[in-house]
Amino acid sequence: MKKTGTQTIETERLVLRRFVMEDAPDMYRNWASDPEVTRYLTWPAHTGPEITSMILKEWIPQYEQGDFFNWAIIYKENSEAIGNISVVKVQESIDAADIGYCLGRAYWGRGIMPEALKAVIDWLFEEAGMNRVAATHDRNNPKSGKVMQKAGMQYEGVLRQAGRNNQGICDEVWYSILRSEWEKKGR
Repeated sequence: MKKTGTQTIETERLVLRRFVMEDAPDMYRNWASDPEVTRYLTWPAHTGPEITSMILKEWIPQYEQGDFFNWAIIYKENSEAIGNISVVKVQESIDAADIGYCLGRAYWGRGIMPEALKAVIDWLFEEAGMNRVAATHDRNNPKSGKVMQKAGMQYEGVLRQAGRNNQGICDEVWYSILRSEWEKKGR
């Protein structure tokens, strides 16, 4: 793994970039305060904008570390932060990264998250030198699995009652893509 840290990635409709404190109002309004967005996540909906600001104050200094990968998803159409995508776990010994993501409900169903996930996967292979990129979702949230499929990831299996989120103990459904598979797809 190359410790490149979070770098800006641009797609047709999105800019993925480091968070700045000015993103706090968008983050709070667009996704962090919405219990429907956080339903299957491991952190609760923010109960006030001060919590969102506190989280950003924790994240922003971590950008100086080469192994912190956390992008704000900026929608070019309105220049708002509408979600985030990050590497939630790195296994340096095998050059592997696990990704987590969330998106404001107003932006669901538009193909935005598959676009962001594919861009991050490409970047993790090209720039960070990863060999494996994986993601998981609660079995009761199959739409997240569709995102992973659309981004080129393959279904691996279910780890029964292996996770905990805001719904309690849950089955984890795993997807991944290996560098060799990504290269075969002509990336």
